[in-house]
Amino acid sequence: MNEPTKVTENGAGQGVIKLDNITKVFMTDEVETHALSGIHLEIQRGEFVSIAGPSGCGKSTLLSILGLLDTPTEGAYILNGRPVESLNLNERARIRNREIGFIFQSFNLIGDLNVFENVELPLTYRGMRPAERKQRVNDALEKVGMAHRARHLPSQLSGGQQQRVAVARALCGSPSILLADEPTGNLDSRNGEAVMDLLRKLHGEGSTICMVTHDPRFARHADRTVHLFDGRVVEDQELAALEAGTV
Repeated sequence: MNEPTKVTENGAGQGVIKLDNITKVFMTDEVETHALSGIHLEIQRGEFVSIAGPSGCGKSTLLSILGLLDTPTEGAYILNGRPVESLNLNERARIRNREIGFIFQSFNLIGDLNVFENVELPLTYRGMRPAERKQRVNDALEKVGMAHRARHLPSQLSGGQQQRVAVARALCGSPSILLADEPTGNLDSRNGEAVMDLLRKLHGEGSTICMVTHDPRFARHADRTVHLFDGRVVEDQELAALEAGTV
């Protein structure tokens, strides 16, 4: 008998992501490297999931597959109820633009565009009217506390401020899920905690977040932590169980 669908405190119950037996093998000079082996993972709408593990365990490879930046060698990936392995390149690009928000360790802001233009850029590929783009960008910048820096260039911002802009860029398209790859990796501890507080706030407002991190301090901000080792899931822990010391 199947277990009932998990419902989160945000009223979630709908699956955003489902991975079934995902494997990723890289071939170099006739040598096989198994980056991921038999990954099973479900993320429900409204969850905050961290993917943790040591360097080289497959965390970033898994996030690339979740973000449709890479394809698995074997296995099935269902995003919002749709299988993605059969999508062509244009369809994958469209889904990345509309349904997935990316937050990168290195911010990936464009240096000769100001803050407003950086956040607006993904929306321009949708053919969205200028007035709607402006409203969405202003709302996103307000949410991350960067509206007062809208006309500044990235070089005029601190690392923590640049990451806030990157979060705003990911948010403004109203994605189904935010994928964060080591979002605190290039920040000092104070700014790292500030960014994590922001992600927790967004989660509290209903955002679905999947975050890769090697730092257990930041993994604990999530409701659930999936531990990888050598390309396999070795633990899948709920925050409540961790805090109670029952795992």
